[in-house]
Amino acid sequence: METELARSWAMERPVTSPFARPNGIRGRLAGRIMLWTNPQHVVLDNLEVRPGDRVLEVGYGPGGLVRLLVERTDAALIQGIDPSPDMRDVATRVNRVAAGEGRVDLRVGTAERTGLPDQSVDHVVSVNNVAIWPDLEAGLQEFHRVVRPGGTVVIAWHGGTDPSRIARSLRLPKDKLDRIEHGLEKLFSQVTRRQSKNLDIFRSR
Repeated sequence: METELARSWAMERPVTSPFARPNGIRGRLAGRIMLWTNPQHVVLDNLEVRPGDRVLEVGYGPGGLVRLLVERTDAALIQGIDPSPDMRDVATRVNRVAAGEGRVDLRVGTAERTGLPDQSVDHVVSVNNVAIWPDLEAGLQEFHRVVRPGGTVVIAWHGGTDPSRIARSLRLPKDKLDRIEHGLEKLFSQVTRRQSKNLDIFRSR
């Protein structure tokens, strides 16, 4: 099965990469690469999850950050939305014990259509998928809708102060990073923008 072409607000051409909506053999290989290369521990540090919190990851892929949230936090519920049914299956297997206990709930969905109730989570996080959303502003509006007052939104994308070769080839130009920041500032207070070694990170309340 071929990867479905996706529109992207940040790119002027359809996204053909299997990372955009992984499926089939190429999609599963893309999922393995995500597990190896995404610096999830850096993102986890920016979330500041407290005991009893509810966390939503948009674009969970093969479930690496979900697994870290299970292992290193006392979050009451870790929910996930991803457009790929294949990644849902992979991530559910990776986190099958926590899923069986009801602590992890992974579904198919998109950044602009999570299907969650208003103000139902304490944290929303997106790692290395914001640039392939079809509609940036719709995704940010959805994050604002589902996060509780005082909650945290963290969006990370390839870049940083010393990016790997892969991250360097995928980093966004300044005008696109500015658009993410300005879009967040219209909806949230306390918007900060920083860099880790391999990521550009936006954090909002």
